[in-house]
Amino acid sequence: MSRKAFVAGVGMIPFTKPGKSDDYDVMGAGAATAALEDAGLEYSKVQQAYVGYVYGDSTSGQRALYNLGETGIPVINVNNNCATGSTALWLARQAVESGAVECALALGFEQMQPGALKGAWTDRPRPLGRFDEVLEAAAGIDASVPRAAQYFGVAGMEYMEKFGMKAETFAKIQVKARKHSADNPYAVFRTQLTEEEVLAAPTLFGPVTRYQACPPTCGAAAAIICTEEFARANGLRTDVAIKAQSMTSDLPSTFDEGSMIKAVGYDVTASAARHVYEASGVDPRDIEVVELHDCFTVNEVLCYEALGLVEEGGAEQFILSGDNTYGGRVVVNPSGGLLSKGHPLGATGLAQCAELVWQLRGDAGPRQVDGATLALQHNLGLGGAGVVTLYEKVS
Repeated sequence: MSRKAFVAGVGMIPFTKPGKSDDYDVMGAGAATAALEDAGLEYSKVQQAYVGYVYGDSTSGQRALYNLGETGIPVINVNNNCATGSTALWLARQAVESGAVECALALGFEQMQPGALKGAWTDRPRPLGRFDEVLEAAAGIDASVPRAAQYFGVAGMEYMEKFGMKAETFAKIQVKARKHSADNPYAVFRTQLTEEEVLAAPTLFGPVTRYQACPPTCGAAAAIICTEEFARANGLRTDVAIKAQSMTSDLPSTFDEGSMIKAVGYDVTASAARHVYEASGVDPRDIEVVELHDCFTVNEVLCYEALGLVEEGGAEQFILSGDNTYGGRVVVNPSGGLLSKGHPLGATGLAQCAELVWQLRGDAGPRQVDGATLALQHNLGLGGAGVVTLYEKVS
């Protein structure tokens, strides 16, 4: 793969609570249209489309894109749990870099229902069954608590025991998230929260309160990925490129070490990040802005270390010193992240992409990170898939 992939256009629609959104096909068409308009490209020029969603029937991607026209291009539907959107992006980038196409569309959407995530099928093995076995051995399973909250709650307890971190420090992450989302018109939650309010919310499991879990959300986001030659031939911008990208799945340590920290994706993230840094030659300490998968406050803590932003055990001081926000060493989740922007599963990875492209262009308005030239994206789906993407500003 010798050709560089450029992000010529991005688009998304404001995220909303379940029951308040348009249908998935309208949301998807809206985000795709926004990305095409941002690029200044006609849909007829797109050669392939990769469309991600988790909750929907097969060929929902076609239903959404046919609102833009029936051009006959391949439309590939993608489902990789919470990493679905960035998996669609990974496929589009791979198609462009490999020479299979000159221009591809990555689109993600989700029309979610209220309440905790749940599987659709009860007559076959559960994809997360092996993760349940780790949870059962570590702490038992409480049938009255959403399973994801137990996964990350136990991981948080394990981290606290290992490094002595205080429960209050997890709450500071959601306080930061709300401060960031206040300036994001696409975010579902923009009101401020105090640390006391976060801690006083009903407990889900361990250190995780209700405000420390991302909400079910509806939304859509998209990106146009193309070669430099295609961009120049069609008058598109070439100021943001994908410098490196890696997608990994679970390793033996996910299941064999009896650690919920490992089970919720620590090594998946660390492996993908390591591949990206090796391929790019970039030191993670030189990255100015990051959008990471903060499905729970616990996961943001774990990802600081798995992504190499701080040394192992250094997350609490990183948070307390303010090095994870404006005025610190790196701005993490300027969009408000999953915690406050929302988490429509299929759209999340592409919404992260949109935010980072805006940051590198200097188009993020009051959320702008001054002087950003490198941006890191992390998107995680249990089951599992981890996608880490490094973007660069091209002069």
